[in-house]
Amino acid sequence: MAESEPWKIVVIDDEEGIRRVMRITLEDAGYTVVTAADGTSGLSLCSETSPQIVVTDIRMPGMDGIQVLESIKQRSPEIEVIVVTAFGEMDLAIRALQLDASDFITKPIDNNLLFIALDRARHRYATQQQIKDYTRYLENGWANTTQELMETFAYQRNLIESSMDGIMGLDVEGQVVTFNRSLEQMLGYSKGEVLHTLPIYRFFPRSAAVDFKEAVASDAYGGKNRLSLYETMLVDSSGRNIPVQISATMLYEDGSDAGMVLFIRDLRELRRLEREMADQAKILHQDKMMSLGRLAASVVHEINNPLAGILNYLRLMIRILNRGPLNSDSQQKFQNYLELVESETDRCSRIISSLLTFSRKTPPSKGDVRIDELIQRCILLSQHKLELSHITLESDIEPDIPIIRGDINQIQQCLINLIFNAIDVMPKVGDLTLTAKADRGTDRVSLGVSDTGPGISDVDLPRIFEPFFTTKSEGFGVGLGLSTVYRIIEDHGGEVDLETGTGKGTTFWLRFPAGTKMAAPEA
Repeated sequence: MAESEPWKIVVIDDEEGIRRVMRITLEDAGYTVVTAADGTSGLSLCSETSPQIVVTDIRMPGMDGIQVLESIKQRSPEIEVIVVTAFGEMDLAIRALQLDASDFITKPIDNNLLFIALDRARHRYATQQQIKDYTRYLENGWANTTQELMETFAYQRNLIESSMDGIMGLDVEGQVVTFNRSLEQMLGYSKGEVLHTLPIYRFFPRSAAVDFKEAVASDAYGGKNRLSLYETMLVDSSGRNIPVQISATMLYEDGSDAGMVLFIRDLRELRRLEREMADQAKILHQDKMMSLGRLAASVVHEINNPLAGILNYLRLMIRILNRGPLNSDSQQKFQNYLELVESETDRCSRIISSLLTFSRKTPPSKGDVRIDELIQRCILLSQHKLELSHITLESDIEPDIPIIRGDINQIQQCLINLIFNAIDVMPKVGDLTLTAKADRGTDRVSLGVSDTGPGISDVDLPRIFEPFFTTKSEGFGVGLGLSTVYRIIEDHGGEVDLETGTGKGTTFWLRFPAGTKMAAPEA
């Protein structure tokens, strides 16, 4: 493209507000921008406008961002695609990079990171266009003079050396004849150590070299005598294994084998992101287990009283039976005792069932969540703890409140965290209120946890959602709770707000997109 032509960008996101803000921001920066509300219309815009860059959200109804990326790369592989993910969607971001996305950024979108990603995409696009123009130039036979050939050679060398991916060229014997700057940095060898000296298989672990040779000869990775996005290991100059992704093709001249060219992407950053994603899952589970430990101690006391009552009622019934046949008065007492045993047993069962459900380690699974049931589960697990701390609990649930979509165990973990925090800031006495209401104007559902504690100071307020920040004494928490709450709610497309002030207590609001149907009112 000519330098004077503006860069064209298609923005695909199902949230109108995000599309509008991105369009204004990018147009102010000199880009030509068109937007689409879903993947299907976004692909149509790509066909109509031929953009150089597409920015697409991962999570969209219908065709999601991964499907959009795959379709674009099939139709127009030269288009650079930047994917937008939520904080907890690192696995999808990694998948997008494996499918040749140029970059990813997380929500909420930081403009500085957006423009960095756009600069990278522009560089990749320009490099690919230069290579394509150069190839076309050679195919058309325009190199007619020695000067033209020298210029072409210099241009080719510059393209190869400027590539962000490693490029390795092999002759027919498998000796390295091209070894660009990116490979020097990746593998720690200089050109002088490699060119016309080392064979390709010197860079593979022994078993990986055999697998690579078989993969090139098979049809499994893009066709016979070619590879596409093949993952393996290379060995650097110090003997360390480096995870890489290789695309390669055999070269032919007059029908005869002329060597091979390999394009090599360093996967160490991707592997680091994968480890970071696994660490995030461990942190979420660690926070859950800490909450579970506190719940278990409370639940033991909570079920002790009904179990003692059940034992007493059973002993009374045995005494009645030992007296002989039941008269009408004894039958009535027996019936009453049985009903009490049933209700107390049911109470114990519900408490244990809720605790087991909360403790179970399951993959995230989003479905319809009834607000009233969610709050009752939290009350059931924390009731005794509140009573021991002399805290009065009130709940204010709006009738006919809409359902929300989410993972009920993760949302319950958030509410339990907030309830425990409220208990900790009211160690002797206080009031705790659980609120649930719908804001029809913004189509949001809000869950509130309010305490009458001392409030959050202006000094601590900016840091409360940071991991490992805590105002509690040593041994009473590691500061994962609120950062976990923030991460989970963000992953559900929601927001966390709070109202506080020194000496005025604190209210945390968890705001979710409302579902499409209303929860049935309680009988």
